[in-house]
Amino acid sequence: MLVNVSYNNKEATRKIDDAVGKPFTLKQRWAMGGIGSPKLIITETSVEIRNLLILDNNRDTCNIEMRPDGIIVGFRSLLESYALVIPYYKLSMYKGEATVYSIYRDHHFIKVESDTKAVQKFFKKILGYKADNAPTSIEDL
Repeated sequence: MLVNVSYNNKEATRKIDDAVGKPFTLKQRWAMGGIGSPKLIITETSVEIRNLLILDNNRDTCNIEMRPDGIIVGFRSLLESYALVIPYYKLSMYKGEATVYSIYRDHHFIKVESDTKAVQKFFKKILGYKADNAPTSIEDL
C-alpha cells in the first residue's frame, strides 16, 4: 500500500497501524539495537513509485522502519512524504547484484544500494525478525 504521509491523517495512520502494527516501544527499540535503516540510495523502482520520484531533481533516497508485523519504506518527492507499507507476509527481499537489495510487495518494488556493512546488517535483522515472528507453517507441524 502506497500512502502519502505528509499530513497528520488519522485514517491513514489507522490503516498503516492495522497493516504493520503500532510502533515498537522505546524499550523494545533499545533491545533490538534500533529499528531504522541508514539512508538508502534508490537505484530502481516500479512505475508508480518512479512517477513520484522523477518530479524533483534530488537524489532518490529512502529509509526503512521496522514494525512488529511489517516494514515501512519511506521516501520523499517534492515536499511530500510517501510510505510503502509492507506486511511481512507480503514482503519479498532479494539480493541481486553484489551491492543491490530488492524489496517487493505485490506489484511495487524498490531496489536499493547496500554499499556499507551497516546496510547489510540491517537487512539481515529484518529477515531474522521476519523468520522469528512468522506463524507456524504446516510443514513444521
